[in-house]
Amino acid sequence: MNIFNLITEIEKVDPEVYERLDQRRAIFKHFAGFGKKLATAAVPLAMGSMFQKAYGQSSGLSAQIKEVLNFALTLEYLEAAFYNQGLSAAGLQSSLTGQSRTDIETIRTDENNHVKFLKAVLGADAIKDPTASFDFTGSKGGARAALFPDVFSNVKTFLAVAQAFEDTGVRAYKGGAALLMSNNTVLEAALNIHSVEARHASHLRTMRRGGPQALPNNEQDSPESWITGDANGGPAPGITNGIYGPGNPASKYPSEGNVVQAGINIAANSNISTNKASEAFDEPLDMATVLSIASNFIK
Repeated sequence: MNIFNLITEIEKVDPEVYERLDQRRAIFKHFAGFGKKLATAAVPLAMGSMFQKAYGQSSGLSAQIKEVLNFALTLEYLEAAFYNQGLSAAGLQSSLTGQSRTDIETIRTDENNHVKFLKAVLGADAIKDPTASFDFTGSKGGARAALFPDVFSNVKTFLAVAQAFEDTGVRAYKGGAALLMSNNTVLEAALNIHSVEARHASHLRTMRRGGPQALPNNEQDSPESWITGDANGGPAPGITNGIYGPGNPASKYPSEGNVVQAGINIAANSNISTNKASEAFDEPLDMATVLSIASNFIK
């Protein structure tokens, strides 16, 4: 068994494998010690134990954790399918090019890896791939007027919807974290994915602000790399308001404009402005509200 090759192969599927196992430096130290401390025959058993601890096993997951992970898997399927279809769309071949295309390809890889990881953790309890039921125009298969009719032909619309998905994902993972606290391994893995979603959201916002599609002084077309207040309804006010608004109940899931943390009104009790107080925290969002947002893209 070549341990380093094995880890390299796993890393292709799960870029955060080192963080799940241990800090990178420490885990390589452990690997170096394997050859000295264990007989060759015992190495596979030790490796198996280590990965079982890192990922958990579906048979040991509670019904609540399975529900949360399948909820996360639904969102990851949605995001992965969005980028897969967008990068294949003829209408974006000439407009989504260069570094912008490379960046979206990287995000696509992350989302597909998240799907693979969650399916691996859930095993037989994973939901079936719902990709065939997605309609990213928001027309629900033609049952209503499309919300984003040019999503795969207009790069500006494509990036706006991408930002909406990533901003939703950040709040969804934060909202689900409390329900995963009974399993530290799963909780840590979910929060690792949460951080990746946050980086995606920030980068997409930067792309929208700096790209040729940005309109000067237009907040909806040139957002900051972070969320300020309720983002004035997001990239498509009237359609994306719910992504930045309160969940249910609002007392537990306040809007992104919230400035009260741990019972303290930060803006009122410091020199920090209301905008900056809201920018410092992403607020969690409950499962029902997230699924309601996602339902706009399900037939």
